[in-house]
Amino acid sequence: MNKFTEKYVESFMAELIAKNPGESEFHQAVREVVESVAPYIEAYPYLIDFKILERMTEPERVIIFRVPWTDDRGEIHINRAFRVQMNSALGPYKGGLRFHASVNLSIMKFLAFEQTFKNALTSLPMGGGKGGSDFSPRGKSDAEVMRFCQSLMTELQKYIGPDTDVPAGDIGVGGREIGYLFGQYKRLRDEFSGTLTGKGLNWGGSRLRPEATGYGVCYFAQEMLALKGKSFEGQRVIISGSGNVAQYAAQKAMRLGAKVLTLSDSDGFIYDEKGLDEEKLNFVFELKNIRRGRIKEYLSRYPEAKYFPGAKPWEIPCDIALPCATQNEIQASDAESLVASGCYCVVEGANMPSTPEAIAIFHKARILYSPGKASNAGGVATSGLEMSQNSIRQKWTAEEVDAQLHRIMSDIHAACLKYGMEEDGYVNYVKGANIASFIKVADAMIDQGLV
Repeated sequence: MNKFTEKYVESFMAELIAKNPGESEFHQAVREVVESVAPYIEAYPYLIDFKILERMTEPERVIIFRVPWTDDRGEIHINRAFRVQMNSALGPYKGGLRFHASVNLSIMKFLAFEQTFKNALTSLPMGGGKGGSDFSPRGKSDAEVMRFCQSLMTELQKYIGPDTDVPAGDIGVGGREIGYLFGQYKRLRDEFSGTLTGKGLNWGGSRLRPEATGYGVCYFAQEMLALKGKSFEGQRVIISGSGNVAQYAAQKAMRLGAKVLTLSDSDGFIYDEKGLDEEKLNFVFELKNIRRGRIKEYLSRYPEAKYFPGAKPWEIPCDIALPCATQNEIQASDAESLVASGCYCVVEGANMPSTPEAIAIFHKARILYSPGKASNAGGVATSGLEMSQNSIRQKWTAEEVDAQLHRIMSDIHAACLKYGMEEDGYVNYVKGANIASFIKVADAMIDQGLV
């Protein structure tokens, strides 16, 4: 980074931090993009005149509201909810809803900012947005979750629609929650439209939507591995998380010949030295999706496995790591452990799961590393395909959706190569993904004028 570029980055970040104090996750996400695109902006200074980055980092709209609801004992609770409508240059705002105690404005803004670039990489007509609440469905009855979702949607429905903003699921928001949210939207608006994605298959959902993010991670990883003449066949894979993304990443990796060794949740991780198989994974599906249990219960069925409470799986020797849990789960020490144990490929299934210090270690070691905005875009890509199917009142086969998903992930990989290939042949996927997506959003913003 030359002196002009370095000065531009630091000046921009100082102004952004002063304007958005205390929002560390948002600062982190913006810095990663700014450091990648600053040399491109230097080459095309009209982007500075148009203040493209300043406009990209300022949400078009932020909605914050209270969500009152009653539990099964009749006690009143108040939660806070957010919807950050970040950028609509490429289409209606698109991004998930997260229900988790950690949700705050900084996390919502970082996710909405990331979503803008991720959606741009898919080449589908979608802008970027994100939302959620500090409500946790964990330990709540179906009736309590329904009352919360209905209360949230009573306010949120004023700001969303199939051509305005199309939310989806995220952490804590699965098929049950999407169903309750959609039902309330339909009741209040008296319309049946593609306003939410991740819907049930028999009422507007797309085939392969639950699998899409995890499958997309593996499709992207396949492209990365092929550059080294490798594949998943015979590789040791460790995965964090045990929700939707982790489950289907594990399934696809196994079917491609890998040996999946770990899964985790917020309490700890399991290590199965023999590797998961279809029977074991089906147990995890039942445990997490139906019984809503904890991953340590895996040992009740498979006692030969080991459980590590309060720990993450990054010290387990592996060839490929797929972080599929949450942001900043891989710290510098974790990255050092991964590299030391022989891991040569890290493909993110979660949003920003690696800290900047961890990413620097991956790049220094010259291992294959992909940021989530590129490798986990399969979920929102298939949400975009669900929007298309809703618009034309048709439903495609699983094979048709899978073929389009595979093509989209391959195209994203090609875009990363175009802008991320360095002189020594190393592919910097962070730079490639950020520049490729930035160009698409910036060009659209310039075309549409100062709005």
